[in-house]
Amino acid sequence: MGREEQIEEREVLDSIFPDEIQDISDTEYRISIALDIPDDKAEEPPSMVLTVRYPEDYPDKPPSLELAPAPNAPPHEFINIAEDRFQLLEGVQETIEENLGMAMIFTVVSTLKDAAEQLAVERRDAAIKAQEEAAQAAEREENKKFQGTPVNRETFLKWRDNFMQELEDQRIKEEEEKAAEMKKARIKEPVKLTGKQLWERGLAKGGDEDLEGDDDMPVEEVQKLTV
Repeated sequence: MGREEQIEEREVLDSIFPDEIQDISDTEYRISIALDIPDDKAEEPPSMVLTVRYPEDYPDKPPSLELAPAPNAPPHEFINIAEDRFQLLEGVQETIEENLGMAMIFTVVSTLKDAAEQLAVERRDAAIKAQEEAAQAAEREENKKFQGTPVNRETFLKWRDNFMQELEDQRIKEEEEKAAEMKKARIKEPVKLTGKQLWERGLAKGGDEDLEGDDDMPVEEVQKLTV
């Protein structure tokens, strides 16, 4: 009965996948599976090839399955059949066990197709989420430039101490600058001279005869004589 069921299933698969199925032998064939990824921006949808080989006791025993990318298929951003085939085939084992004793290849193909499409969608959504989170993080960092430090007792006391220190430093600096200016611009007060001292220094305008013998003449008198 096993071989009869295999032939019957193969005929049914011909009607379902007329352009996608290719025989390798009486008990082995390939099925091309194109993936339909929602909102996919790829120019050509990704596809994979499932190779099925019947054991003698199929469907009471599971079929032998191999999965590979379609020949000359362009790489896809979110699905890589060459790397993901083991994960996909592992995921279909439960379906195989549930359908032992029955023709199961159509169910296996559908399960593989759904799993691959779901994997691509999950990766795409994860990439979009990562991009959004990165953009939000960059926006938060940018907004920090326009946000002040939250005010609480600790931050206020720290600000006050810094502010008072700045005032003290400014006061000391101003005092030092003022002292330096006063020292630089300091002018000695003139010394009051006697008439004799004025004469000796050549400050008197009168003749020698006017001042002769007047060593003790008051300064005021000398100044009158020199006017």
